[in-house]
Amino acid sequence: MNIAMIFAGGTGRRMQSTTVPKQFLELYNKPIIIYTLEQFENNDNIDGIVVSCLESWIPKLKKMIDRFHITKVKDVVPGGANGQESIYNGLKKVSELYPQEDTVVLIHDGVRPLIDQATIDGNIESVKAHGNAITITPAIETIIQEDENHLVNRIIDRKECQLARAPQSFYLKDIIAMHEKAIDENIHDFIDSATMMKHYGYDLYTVIGPVNNIKITTPIDFYIFKALLDAENSMQAMG
Repeated sequence: MNIAMIFAGGTGRRMQSTTVPKQFLELYNKPIIIYTLEQFENNDNIDGIVVSCLESWIPKLKKMIDRFHITKVKDVVPGGANGQESIYNGLKKVSELYPQEDTVVLIHDGVRPLIDQATIDGNIESVKAHGNAITITPAIETIIQEDENHLVNRIIDRKECQLARAPQSFYLKDIIAMHEKAIDENIHDFIDSATMMKHYGYDLYTVIGPVNNIKITTPIDFYIFKALLDAENSMQAMG
């Protein structure tokens, strides 16, 4: 089984919206989270979807899922105090619904709606070949490392650098075991699943994804998303 676990527990402080979390902001009368869910809904290799969501927004999200005919969502569970806990809550639900041993789980941000079908398929293929998949995109800017005094001490060749994106995908049995190990060790601040798995000694394999697979966290990200969507729709209209 190939299951998408979408985490949408953020409150969107950087979006400067005081009333609506970023994943529920709408573009053309459709919430960002629905754009994201549709990418997995429309992938033939995805068997089910579990969403980890802000608890107070779960009833609204369920209505949105019905309205937009997202049929693969099997459950929506409350998120946690941070990203790590929100992901774990989702993984626990996945493990209740599907066998741990052979299930591939693709962990994806609810505010990355521009993921494409090839990257979803590539993640599944990489997990089956290597045990995991970390979506990346090449760095296109110069990377600078500075010290505590804001003095540049290293300029890194960008050809050596990649940016971690999502999905980040694993066998369910492996990722949930490492989450539980982190809980036992009182570690609650892993920035993402790749960092957690690397910390516990897993080799990580990369899948190159599209540059436009951005995370919408600020107002400028939202307008970039709109521009990219408009451009895509224009190209489709022109054939």
